[in-house]
Amino acid sequence: MSTLNDVAEWIAEQLPALIEKYDVPAAAVAVLANGDVVDAAAGVLHKGTGVEATTDSIFQIGSITKLWTSTLVMQLVDEGKVDLDKPIRTYLPEFRIADEDEAAIITTRMLLSHTAGFEGDIFTDTGVGDDCIEKYLGVLHDVPQLFPAGEQFSYNNAGFCVLGRLVEVLRGKTYDECLREHLFAPLGLTHAAASPYEAIMFRAAMGHVELEPGTGFQPAPVWALARSNSPAGAMLAMRSRDLLKFAEMHLNDGRTADGTQVLAPGTAARMHQPEVDLPYLGVMGDSWGLGFELFDTAGGSIVGHDGSTIGQNAFLRMVPSSGVAVALLANGGDAISLYHDIVGHVLAELTDTELPQLPVPPENPARIDAGRYVGTYSAQVADLTVSQEDDGRIWLVQTPKGLFEELGEKPQRRELVHYRGDSLINVEPEQGMHIPHAFVGDDGEGHALYLHIGRAVRRAGA
Repeated sequence: MSTLNDVAEWIAEQLPALIEKYDVPAAAVAVLANGDVVDAAAGVLHKGTGVEATTDSIFQIGSITKLWTSTLVMQLVDEGKVDLDKPIRTYLPEFRIADEDEAAIITTRMLLSHTAGFEGDIFTDTGVGDDCIEKYLGVLHDVPQLFPAGEQFSYNNAGFCVLGRLVEVLRGKTYDECLREHLFAPLGLTHAAASPYEAIMFRAAMGHVELEPGTGFQPAPVWALARSNSPAGAMLAMRSRDLLKFAEMHLNDGRTADGTQVLAPGTAARMHQPEVDLPYLGVMGDSWGLGFELFDTAGGSIVGHDGSTIGQNAFLRMVPSSGVAVALLANGGDAISLYHDIVGHVLAELTDTELPQLPVPPENPARIDAGRYVGTYSAQVADLTVSQEDDGRIWLVQTPKGLFEELGEKPQRRELVHYRGDSLINVEPEQGMHIPHAFVGDDGEGHALYLHIGRAVRRAGA
């Protein structure tokens, strides 16, 4: 097994070549082992300006923010201010969705574990004022319930905005203030920003996007998503080393390196335990805890989360049994392949675990009748239409709607083949991934009720 210094030398040598290989403008990596941290950075933060990345550069961490929101909620649980199994309306009586009966029984635990069941990709901009998250709750009044609360997993950004509002109400402060006072300060962070107004004080990365395949990655048209989605991952940015201070606290039973107790003893471990199993998706964990994504491997459990915002990607992996954590932050390109090369190497060298292999299509996929899968599955951000041609080939057309249509994303058509069981997989990789598409449930007429791609997307009209 390698030492941390060996790993640091490997990263310093390989990172520049790997970001070039995968067309990633810039990346930053930090590794924690036995209380020590090494970090590295390479590339440019903005192709338009050519500003170089350094280890003090900050990148958006996207949905890794959900771990920070979960931690803020669990601090309230530690203090006896929140009961995970009481309806969220106990604390937020104004919480409404389209299904009144379901709204009345959704709990904080369900929101933390993505089992609340209502549609979750709601990115409505409610302004930049301190009341934007409060206003966001009003946006949810017409959001449909996809399945009974607690029944299954479906990744839910909106649910974490609700949790952010829970924190605001019980603390009497804005979400950003809660981050600064209850996490930034006790963790001793020096390069972290809860808003663009703070990020501009640092060497900040710009996201890069490819609006049409083959056109190359260019600076994104905007820096961040709406502030109303901050608790889900729209704003928070930091350097990789500071992200590992958060990870170290979680690995050290809620304590910082200097002994400050951020979470009560035992709470971090509770957050890392499974709450719900996932359908096999290959690119996500095997189960989900209280905010955390969980991977089961032969060498032990890996916990963490990924983040994806407008042209930026982030990855955090922790191995509790080894006290090792690694953070990778990137601002465009094939970040998934970069993640597998770098994080995979680090974990293999410093722990007994290995990253799960990414799924790939079978060499000779079975020809199947896709009648159970054919149809349109609809969400607020996109329609997914599955069809089968006379020659037996299966196609999926993804038509962006709402925010993503406004950002200039174009419809995409990709071929799917049978993967295993009730799932198909895309033939050509998308951003470095062959994504399994699991078909779940029954609409009563022999068709799948949901197309599950991390989100349970319900069949239109069912």
